[in-house]
Amino acid sequence: MRFMTGLRAFHYVARCGGTTAAAQAMGVGQSTVSTHVGALERKFGVQLFVQVGRRLVLTEFSEGLLAMTNRLFELEDEALYLLTEAHGLQRGHLRIGAVGPYNVMKILAPYRERYPGIFVTLSVGDSSQVVDRILNYHVDIGVLVHDVQDERVHSIPFRRQKLVVFAHHEHPLVGRPLRLTDLEGQAMIVREPGSTTQQVVNRRLQEAGVRVRPVMEIASRESVREAVACGFGLGVVSDVAYMPDSRLRQLDIVDFDAWSHAHVICLRERMKSRLVMSFLEMLGPLSGGAATGANAGAATGTPASGVP
Repeated sequence: MRFMTGLRAFHYVARCGGTTAAAQAMGVGQSTVSTHVGALERKFGVQLFVQVGRRLVLTEFSEGLLAMTNRLFELEDEALYLLTEAHGLQRGHLRIGAVGPYNVMKILAPYRERYPGIFVTLSVGDSSQVVDRILNYHVDIGVLVHDVQDERVHSIPFRRQKLVVFAHHEHPLVGRPLRLTDLEGQAMIVREPGSTTQQVVNRRLQEAGVRVRPVMEIASRESVREAVACGFGLGVVSDVAYMPDSRLRQLDIVDFDAWSHAHVICLRERMKSRLVMSFLEMLGPLSGGAATGANAGAATGTPASGVP
């Protein structure tokens, strides 16, 4: 076994979270990847991964090794870019972490058209998971609905999205003009306390002096949607995440002026990576200008932590 071949296999498995995705990114068979990783472990008498559910998780020892291979193969990528720059970016593997598919797909559509040779891996999780993956080099780009107050992270706001309140189509509030005070005492499906959307909603209700009645706490937009469709209470999502459904109706609340702000993040030290740059360049027409770190948070007024 060639040492660098085994090291590369380890690197891709660590970054992709499994041998199947690593094999796709490397353009080889899954068994080949597993063989190289196993040979590396046997040669040096170390354990590089533990199986947790369907994912392979780094051991404490291999976390340090990944930090080294990140630097090693980042330099290789930059060397490849210098050699092929005249012909444009034609291949590579871009890993994206996002809190949901809605915002990121709007960027990926033109990105794929411009860079058809780039293989993209998209993982979905809550905001804290996405930030952790960025900081641990597991993903290259993160797409969130809040700014990140961390000096290691570069943050670009690119979309302001309105929040909407929705209900079961037979709810008594449907079909008439409303004010926030009409929500007093209404049953509501809420997100977990760290949710950015929930923080914005709570603040707006508090400003209006309105108290709702939380009846259920759910950690995903899709589950909130189904709970509302079953008549358990009202729900709130961003307009981009609201999916029309015969069972649901948006409420017409004239004074519910609440917004969240989508941000794209990456490590500051990786901003000059050609793959990262290729994605950030797509934000120009969308963002109307870039902000970073604390400046972005000040411009948007959104919370600096939590999940959407």
